[in-house]
Amino acid sequence: MRKPLLFAFAAAVVLAVAFVTVHAADQTLPAVGQVAPTFTLPSQDGSQISLGSFKGKWVVLYFYPKDMTTGCTIEAHNFQRDLALYEAKNAVILGVSVDTPDSHKQFCTKEGLTFRLLADPKHTVVDAYGSLGSFMGITIANRNTFLISPQGKIAQVWTKVDPSTHSAQVLAAIPGKAPAPQSVKPPTKQGMSVKPPA
Repeated sequence: MRKPLLFAFAAAVVLAVAFVTVHAADQTLPAVGQVAPTFTLPSQDGSQISLGSFKGKWVVLYFYPKDMTTGCTIEAHNFQRDLALYEAKNAVILGVSVDTPDSHKQFCTKEGLTFRLLADPKHTVVDAYGSLGSFMGITIANRNTFLISPQGKIAQVWTKVDPSTHSAQVLAAIPGKAPAPQSVKPPTKQGMSVKPPA
């Protein structure tokens, strides 16, 4: 009887972490128009990633609470689903949490994520972006996103985002037109179109 109860409690904590957004009163979010705080953090493959290396591109910098939790997985899947559309708008996606590079590597492998997840276990970047939170005594990153312009300035800020719809919101905020989905041409036979059955 204790095992199912313990399992239910653990599941409730994981779900709660997935959707919690706590903002510490002493933190300030960078404002629209402000130069984005610079950083260098390790990614899931151990390479060091610097914000400055993306000058000339739009950067979607999203903070999330925890690898392999429900809300964070949904949000990551949606960014991955839309990755080609972001690339068509000259944008890169960088996810940041307080997890380790090894945790990110496992998360990316398990979920098929190909964009960069950055590890900030010392909370320096999470704090610089006013996104440090806590849940039941555990330090996490709040679910906030910053769109950084090709000139390195904060273009838009989203807080307490809905992970299921957020990628579409961010994509819509980036100027430029994403390519339309490619239409499938009907098969041809000796240069003539074959009409599909009615």
